[in-house]
Amino acid sequence: MTVNGARSEGVLFGVGLGPGDPELVTPKAQRAIQRAAVVAYPQAPRGRSFARSIAEPYLRPDHVELPLVFPVTTEPDEPAGGYERALAAAYDEWAEAIAERLRAGLDVAFICEGDPFVYGSYIYVHERLAGRFRCEVVPGVPSFCGAAAAAGVPLAKRDDKLALLPGTLAEEELEEQLASTDAAVVLKLGRTFGNVRRAAQAAGVAERSLYVERATTSRERVELLPEVSGDVPYMSLLLVPTADRSPAGRRRPARRAQAAVTVVGLGPGDPAWLTPEAHAALCDADELVGYGPYLERVPHRPGQRRHPSDNREELARARLAVALAREGRRVAVVSSGDPGVFAMATAVCEALDRDGLAADVELEVLPGITAMQAAAARVGAPLGHDFCALSLSDRLKPWAVIEERLRAACAGDLVIAIYNPASRSRRSQLERARALLVELRGTETPVVVARALGSEDEEVTVTTLAALDCASVDMRCLLIVGSSRTRVVARPDGRTPLVYTPRTY
Repeated sequence: MTVNGARSEGVLFGVGLGPGDPELVTPKAQRAIQRAAVVAYPQAPRGRSFARSIAEPYLRPDHVELPLVFPVTTEPDEPAGGYERALAAAYDEWAEAIAERLRAGLDVAFICEGDPFVYGSYIYVHERLAGRFRCEVVPGVPSFCGAAAAAGVPLAKRDDKLALLPGTLAEEELEEQLASTDAAVVLKLGRTFGNVRRAAQAAGVAERSLYVERATTSRERVELLPEVSGDVPYMSLLLVPTADRSPAGRRRPARRAQAAVTVVGLGPGDPAWLTPEAHAALCDADELVGYGPYLERVPHRPGQRRHPSDNREELARARLAVALAREGRRVAVVSSGDPGVFAMATAVCEALDRDGLAADVELEVLPGITAMQAAAARVGAPLGHDFCALSLSDRLKPWAVIEERLRAACAGDLVIAIYNPASRSRRSQLERARALLVELRGTETPVVVARALGSEDEEVTVTTLAALDCASVDMRCLLIVGSSRTRVVARPDGRTPLVYTPRTY
């Protein structure tokens, strides 16, 4: 920082990032990160930093990053207080490294998951530097608030006492605390999980306790404590809600008098693309029905049953959902993307129609972001003018129909979003479609190839019909074939080109 042209000391910001979802990073926290020249964060000895992964969308290329590594203590017979001494020495080193930047006039953002003052590593740096430098603390959403939201269970109400407990307490003390309070949160599980479980059992609260792991992230997991086995990660906690708000007794919306099936669109892959409406329906469901890999994208919740099936069993899957609904169960059928676009809403409608149940079973369809919308957004606006969507799968319609529709789309000069372009058993259809499109539209027609949208494996390529590598395309891909008006604008530094279809002729 500079004051009247002269360099002064920098400001230390203790920034809480929330429990894991980058969208839960507050605007104030974002501004503090953007203001800082240096971003410091705790880091595991193997180079992992949960805090950095949360803040990554808000980091600039010119940020100076300052990883602060925790000490390694793996000896089984470590002397009493050994780790505490190692930690104290590490905090001294961290504080001095930050002080060096502050004295140089650089603002430093110390980022940490959750809230900086709730069992946060920042506390120990703050204690060492607050008397020497200007420090500002930006609160964040605590992990247990994110966990309660993920579990859908309020922790406490009215005059209830809520205890915030570390799992590192002695087992007897933890038992006493759990038995004497209305509701509790136990943090710092990991190696302490065995002791915590035994304490909860002894205190008589295990049956209503919820284990929550990596709340608000794509790896979120919620389970009843008795159902959890094996080792658990450090980024986990235990919720003990008040007795009348436990999973077994929590109040839920009144059941509909009529049997009902809800078909939920998950979006293409990124959990951030799931709508709040869809999330609420998934939380409320007793039964989840869907294609196995799609069900795996839905966090596990206590009390829910899952019914995975093969992708070629859509009608059977729909009939199972209807049967469960007629038994009085809350049923959610999951679909990738939007359930009404080559997906499960059609199958459920067909099941109701064929079986004469349309008047007896209520159907609710909750829309989701389609793969073609996500693919288009990644490159600009190729669907900016008239377009159509077409599936190349000839399992349910003959190839002659597909070819006729491709010809019609080309005759109308429509941008074409192509679903189901190829699979392991269908390799010739895309080559035949490409040959036809080249004939009708030309070799230089732009093509967007989007693979595994919203996942870690996402790839988006802009090519042409002439250069399209059909052998590399599979069921995880969606193609957008441009019209005669679609433009491709090159961008520097290896960035994906801008692709758009003007709305004027």
